Amino acid sequence: MFESETLREVMSVADFMATLFIIVVGIAILFLIGVAIVDLTQRKHAIRHNYPVIGHLRYFFESLGHFFRQYFFALDHEELPFNRAQRTWIYRASKDVDSTLAFGSTAPLGEPGTVYFVNCPFPHLDEDTAEPGPVTIGPFCDKPYTTASLFNISGMSYGAISKPAVIALSNGARMAGAWLNTGEGGLSPFHLEGGADIVFQIGTAKYGVRDEHGGLSDEKLRQVAQHEQLRMFEIKLSQGAKPGKGGILPGVKVSEEIAAIRGIKPGEDSISPNRHPETETVGDILDMVDRIRRATGKPVGFKTVIGAYGWLEELCQEVVKRGPESAPDFITVDSADGGTGAAPKPLMDYVGMPIRESLPLAVDIRNRYGLKDRIRIIASGKLVNPSDVAWALCAGADFVASARGFMFSLGCIQALKCNKNTCPTGITTHQPRLQAGLDPEDKAVRVAQYIKNMVHEVGIIAHSCGVPEPRRLKRFHARIVCEDGRSRPLDEIYPNEGLQQQAAE
Repeated sequence: MFESETLREVMSVADFMATLFIIVVGIAILFLIGVAIVDLTQRKHAIRHNYPVIGHLRYFFESLGHFFRQYFFALDHEELPFNRAQRTWIYRASKDVDSTLAFGSTAPLGEPGTVYFVNCPFPHLDEDTAEPGPVTIGPFCDKPYTTASLFNISGMSYGAISKPAVIALSNGARMAGAWLNTGEGGLSPFHLEGGADIVFQIGTAKYGVRDEHGGLSDEKLRQVAQHEQLRMFEIKLSQGAKPGKGGILPGVKVSEEIAAIRGIKPGEDSISPNRHPETETVGDILDMVDRIRRATGKPVGFKTVIGAYGWLEELCQEVVKRGPESAPDFITVDSADGGTGAAPKPLMDYVGMPIRESLPLAVDIRNRYGLKDRIRIIASGKLVNPSDVAWALCAGADFVASARGFMFSLGCIQALKCNKNTCPTGITTHQPRLQAGLDPEDKAVRVAQYIKNMVHEVGIIAHSCGVPEPRRLKRFHARIVCEDGRSRPLDEIYPNEGLQQQAAE
């Protein structure tokens, strides 16, 4: 009796499962028939019309293509915008784990553009080495900024990146003694929270220091400058990935808090003008620098991508005419392959000069007018590994700043979703669920360790070249592989460093 009841129960369950299976299969078939009818009747996508249902697989595989290339097919030095070798070094430096390698280099050392550093027969002994020395920016200011920081955090606004990401960067910068650039979105409480030195970037929309008409407000400049952590102001003329185009923050990322900081409406696209309306000449740029410097008492410079460069000559000539106190305190030279959260593809791919060409050019123009010690040069744009930073110092930069390098230190996996508010690592999204995986306390340590290991390994290159600290690197310490496969000294390719011309010329 017991066995027959058990058998009936088993058969009942089996019948239920069979019925459920038939229902599920039936629903799936009806769904596929519906998809097929839609595909056959639409005329927008030829693949879906000609191959109903299975044509959808094309879009699915296309979406997965990037991830398969990144993890399975791309070679260590093959991927763009950053290859696996670059990312791996940053991850290891940020975690402060052993970054030594075995067997031999995997870098394509014979490719044109490859940089070699010329080691000397008598490298500096460890006990003779020195830390990077202090450099003063803005000697004519009421409050000059003196710092020894070599490698700093470039502009990433609160809005483009998340609250926990900003907090982690602020704390990490303070731990390592570096500065943090606000980006063009204005100064948030989270930039200040970590106690780092701050560079306030003034974009073309003047977020955070704008009046009711969108113009520059001297009163708000004075208010912002009261923060002791705020050390410098950077006028953003142009940005590497989108020269000639203003900042773009999609409305989906404009929360009420971000809108309040920027002085705009929540939920609406935040699109900055493509230039500062009040700067039509180099004289106007110097006037704007002077206005901000007078209002704040702090160093003021500008960020730009070099394309046409005659205006730099004119600017230096105007400085010589007006006097050295009129000069910008620094120029941040951004690269055409710089980063952004959102930019039109034609600008990202084809406008502006890469840093490898524009940095030596800008340094040479500055030096020809005897302004080497007056205008500091900050190099920015895809300089994320020790060799990149060492090259920039050889070319004549006083400081290096990076944004995407620090995104990797926070855990970025190069998902290329920065403009979608769906960043899987919580760095460029404002979704609380996705932000929950980014622990600011843990990531701040990684940011600091990235800076520490960067400076250490750039120092290793410098010591091998026979100089005691990185800022002593010169152009003759680097060689560049040319099209014929042979390398040439950087000072032979760009021979004008140190040349000065008198104002009378």
